[in-house]
Amino acid sequence: MTNRQLQSLVTAVLILAVLFPVALSIWFAKNNASRTFNQELETYTARTQARIGMVIDQARETLQVLNELQSEPCSPEHLMSLRRLSYTHRYIQEIIWLDGLTPGCSSLESSSSQPPLPKPDAINAGGYRAWYTSRSDLGMNFQMVAIGLKRYVVIIDPLSFIDTIPFSSNPLHLALFGTLSNRVIASTSTLNPKVLEIAQREHLSKVTLDGNRYELQPMPQFNLMVVSWASLAPQEKAWRDQLAMWMPVSIFISLLAAAFISSLLTRMQTSRYRLANALKHRALTLHYQPVVELQSGRVVGAEALVRWQQSDGTQLSPEVFIALAEQTGMINELSRYVVDNVFAEMAEWLREHPTQHIAINLAAQDLTSTVLLDRLNELCDEYGVAHHQIAIELTERSFAQPEITGPILARYRQAGYPVCIDDFGTGYSSLSYLQELDVDILKIDKSFIAALDRKRVTPHIIDMARSLELEMVAEGVEDADQEAWLHQHGVQYGQGWLYSKALPGPAFIAWAERNLGQNEDESLLES
Repeated sequence: MTNRQLQSLVTAVLILAVLFPVALSIWFAKNNASRTFNQELETYTARTQARIGMVIDQARETLQVLNELQSEPCSPEHLMSLRRLSYTHRYIQEIIWLDGLTPGCSSLESSSSQPPLPKPDAINAGGYRAWYTSRSDLGMNFQMVAIGLKRYVVIIDPLSFIDTIPFSSNPLHLALFGTLSNRVIASTSTLNPKVLEIAQREHLSKVTLDGNRYELQPMPQFNLMVVSWASLAPQEKAWRDQLAMWMPVSIFISLLAAAFISSLLTRMQTSRYRLANALKHRALTLHYQPVVELQSGRVVGAEALVRWQQSDGTQLSPEVFIALAEQTGMINELSRYVVDNVFAEMAEWLREHPTQHIAINLAAQDLTSTVLLDRLNELCDEYGVAHHQIAIELTERSFAQPEITGPILARYRQAGYPVCIDDFGTGYSSLSYLQELDVDILKIDKSFIAALDRKRVTPHIIDMARSLELEMVAEGVEDADQEAWLHQHGVQYGQGWLYSKALPGPAFIAWAERNLGQNEDESLLES
């Protein structure tokens, strides 16, 4: 990733960190206000539909009773029955007996002179007919609903259909609309006719017009439409009130998030580019810690360790910058840097001493492809170094995904590079999968060597390695007693300050030559 790309990423993340809580609070406030508004409107509509259903059910029940009467039509007995039924049913205003479609008598009149009823506005599957008229049978100009079955009609005040109390602090309105007659049958407020035109033309059940929200629910069995509506102004006020409550909190969270992410990204950016700059300008150096055969004291090779000296003269711990390289995706570049420098510094010495080796530490990410393996093969051919002189060291966590790392690791061994488990014994499941690992060398972690007199795990590790025919290197050997104990228990090699600290390339070569020379002199004396 380039510097410009990273800067763009940092800017985008900071903008997101600032805007997201604010945008979330705006969305939450508006969504909550809208949800409350819609729920109130929907509940009001549903309660009205239930009320209409209740009124119609009473009308049907009354009509069924009427059509079972046996008395002579319009007789005193018949008229009394009509009046009783009208009186005992809450929503029935009048009951009319029909002679065909002509009113004969009613619960209010013993005889009627009204003209025949027109064609019904609706006929449902049960044979029930409905008329929606603005003139009653008494000659008054008054909206009425008539529902009939066979020779009887019940008259209902249409306001009964919408006599529903809204459980809301905001004003809610209702209208009952006849879809065939295009007539408002009853309403609590004036209904804008454009709403019905828009809904019918565009087949909508919700319409927003002139600052109002309308909800339309059809009742096709009687060609009716229930329309409920409310002004959007209270909803707008509600969400602004909620926003005023949530916005200070969201701004505070935004500032905290921005400060945290800015600090984190700045540290990552600074460290990453310092590491990239160090690699580019070859500011990282390699030191080599000797590996010695315990029986003879003779050097057999070294482990290459990367060092990063800071501008103040201190050394940054490898645990810090190697972890940084892994987190920022630069570990492959760092491993390539180490490999190239090992050959540049040690290839000539390795050619002169074919029994010596240099161990290189690799990370788990290096085993996801053969790029580094191909580079090792290329350098060995270029510098004339035998493959067995380059050992590969891997920590136990590098084996955590054997299905990924296993095939690549097998190719290293097939190419002739010895494979070593570094810091063995510190992994959470090392003893359980040791026998499954395709390795050549086991390095016992220095924590076990430092506690030989207190812990009894080390002999078990040694026995296990011997049973699996693995060579062993003890890390952190610091005194002759430790060396003697390890040699006595069959450990072949040691590494630690008893022999030498990690040295720069030229210093290591000088130390190794002295060691080899002393061992040759001792061999001549013994002979």
